[in-house]
Amino acid sequence: MKRPTLKLTPASGLMRNEHFQVAYATNDIDKARDVFGTRYGIKAFRRLEGGLPAGGNIRIELAWVGTVMYELLTAEGPGSDIYMYRIPEGSDFVIRHHHLGYMIHDQQAWEGLDVDAERSGCRVLHKNCTPGFMSSSFIETPELGHLLEYLFPEQAGIDFFEGVPNN
Repeated sequence: MKRPTLKLTPASGLMRNEHFQVAYATNDIDKARDVFGTRYGIKAFRRLEGGLPAGGNIRIELAWVGTVMYELLTAEGPGSDIYMYRIPEGSDFVIRHHHLGYMIHDQQAWEGLDVDAERSGCRVLHKNCTPGFMSSSFIETPELGHLLEYLFPEQAGIDFFEGVPNN
C-alpha cells in the first residue's frame, strides 16, 4: 500500500503534522506494562522518569511498534494534573487514552503551533522546555476527549527516541 506523502506547513492545521505517538495515562504503570505485554504484544519499553518543573514526579514508558510509538505515563504531585486529569482519584487500576503525539522538525513549525491553536479555537494547556533535550506543548481538543502533544526534539531527544526498543 502506497501511503500519501504528508505536506507540512506551519499553521496548516493541528493534525497536519507528523503523527507518531499514541499515549495512555495510568495509575499503575507496572500493571499497564503487563497489560500491554500480555494482551497487546508490546513487551519492550524504555523508561524516562524524573521531576516535573512544579515539583512532582513523572514516569514514562516508551515502545515502538513499527512507525508508531506507544507511551504509558503516570505522574504525581505538583504539576501532575496535565498528565493525570483523566484518572479518577482513588480508583482501581485504570488506563485512559491521554494524547496523540506529533513530531515537529523545525523552529518555524514550532512557532506556527500557537498560531494554529489560536486560529482553531483550541487552548495551549502546557508548554515545557528541557534545554538540550526537547520542547513540548499540550493542546486541548475538547470535542475529541484527549490532548494533542507536540514534541520538538534537539539531537539528544532524537537520540533518546532512536534508543526506544522496537517490538
